[in-house]
Amino acid sequence: MDPTQLSLELRHGKSADLKRRRWIIGLSLVGVAAGQMVSLYQTGIIKHLPDPPLDVFDSDKVDASDYAYKRLDTPDALPMIMTYGLTATLAGAGGMNRAAQQPLLPVAMGLKTLFDTVTTVKLGREEWQENKALCFYCQVATVVSIASVVLAMPEALKGLKKLLGKR
Repeated sequence: MDPTQLSLELRHGKSADLKRRRWIIGLSLVGVAAGQMVSLYQTGIIKHLPDPPLDVFDSDKVDASDYAYKRLDTPDALPMIMTYGLTATLAGAGGMNRAAQQPLLPVAMGLKTLFDTVTTVKLGREEWQENKALCFYCQVATVVSIASVVLAMPEALKGLKKLLGKR
């Protein structure tokens, strides 16, 4: 796509799909911010993660536990930043009519948001089972993922129909 046209469409275009994509980008950046906060704690840059005053949350305990360091030999929040960045990138890729013109993009975005949702729900269950507490920032990411998959589905289904040759 012509970069000038892409710039105009992404910044000024008006469509229901584009509005939902903008929401997915914003939500994904909230997920990135949550990952950044936890990463600062998990790598010793900050010493405490504030939580809402609810007994179910203990982000310090959860994010310092074995649970948070057992994958990829790294703190789990660092890959979280990358995964939400990728989701934002998929939401931002392509022009206003990408379901018709580049149907793989909305399908990929839909699958990625579904992956994010399944992953965060699974990790939330593990988090609770292993720590009897939840990380507030991780649960924000779960809400971000669930909202994003709901927002992604209309365009993803349009793209899938286009790929399958259906109207």
